[in-house]
Amino acid sequence: MLLRLRITLPDRPGSLAQVTRALGAAGADITQVTVLDRGAGRATDDITLFCPEGTPKHALVKSLESVPDVETEGIWTTREAPGTYPELEILKYITTAGDRALTTLIDSLPVLFSADWAATTTDQGVIYASWRAPKTVPLLTDTPARPTASTLADGLHVIHAPLPPLALTLLLARAEGPAFHRIEVHRLTRILEIFLSLPATERSVARQLRK
Repeated sequence: MLLRLRITLPDRPGSLAQVTRALGAAGADITQVTVLDRGAGRATDDITLFCPEGTPKHALVKSLESVPDVETEGIWTTREAPGTYPELEILKYITTAGDRALTTLIDSLPVLFSADWAATTTDQGVIYASWRAPKTVPLLTDTPARPTASTLADGLHVIHAPLPPLALTLLLARAEGPAFHRIEVHRLTRILEIFLSLPATERSVARQLRK
């Protein structure tokens, strides 16, 4: 079982080693650490953990209570394999996906961002949604000028991204875990910029709109 843990901790030597020992004692194996932010003596890290099936998430969080000045922002399930660069593989596949370029992107984004689902919409409704999307996808009326993270009233964390050349908007959603970090927003922005530059993009959108 792969889990993603987001913590803030003192940005000083030895802090991460204390976290590693505490998680190891709780039965978790750290497979990847990504530094999201650092400043003012603090760091924000995303830690990917491999745990035996059935390991209680609250037990892992509780194990960190013994580490001074460490705060847990969230712990949630992830499908993103550590030590890989999945966005490069996905973008490579999209270049040859033809009319399925858009659907391939939407199906891939939840894995790339340890999210729950993704969808593209217009003013008229949903054009395409990934398989874990709810039957009723929230349609946000105020489309931002650039990809923006927010938390809806029901607690759903989203990134709302305009796709101006295609007259579409994209919604990436995470129900479990913390809000999307600005580094995740930046990463999605770059992926979308590349996607929109691909020749297959407009053809794939036109196919979806004809359905």
